[in-house]
Amino acid sequence: MAEADDISVLLKYFPLSESQKFQFIELGKLYHEWNQKINLISRKDMEHLYLHHILHSLSIAKLIQFKPGTRIIDVGTGGGLPGIPLAIMFPESAFLLIDSTGKKIMVVQDILKKLGLENAAGEQARAEEIKEDTDFVTGRGVSDIQEFYNNVRHLIMPKGTNSLPNGIIYLKGGELKKELGRLAGDARITPINKWFTEDYFESKMIVHLRTK
Repeated sequence: MAEADDISVLLKYFPLSESQKFQFIELGKLYHEWNQKINLISRKDMEHLYLHHILHSLSIAKLIQFKPGTRIIDVGTGGGLPGIPLAIMFPESAFLLIDSTGKKIMVVQDILKKLGLENAAGEQARAEEIKEDTDFVTGRGVSDIQEFYNNVRHLIMPKGTNSLPNGIIYLKGGELKKELGRLAGDARITPINKWFTEDYFESKMIVHLRTK
């Protein structure tokens, strides 16, 4: 079983500052501690925390390098994925992590405080209730993509200054073109194994979906 502080799989793909290394090590410890109390991540999957959850979240950092000042809302964040790893990776961007389950947001808020992540906040809410504008909405297999799109599209500002147009960045596998349906023409689907060589990512995809 991998140790809670084994960040070697992250260092394989990303140059991290000493501060980021510390935060990712502490993040692993905090997830292990909290998962004993609240089932954030499948218990049998905890030994693969960095590969299956944190590195998976960071595939977004391969697709796009958020510019300073970029605003991101992570919808259905659960225990803070992909929002917390991205907040560590992009300290000059602003993250709002939302979930409808109060216990999970309590964990997110505790982790953000203990990691000293002042660029991120957790809030118990549904996407439909949020009135803030944002550049990107992230999600990790939260729901059907068309349903997700309909729930979050009102949050996204037009245009933007990043390398990708403002929109949704969604982590999911499966028959995505069929699931996207009428949205397929506005979507860019990238296989994550373009960047990460581990077998786990063979069927994992990242979808960038422009909103109108």
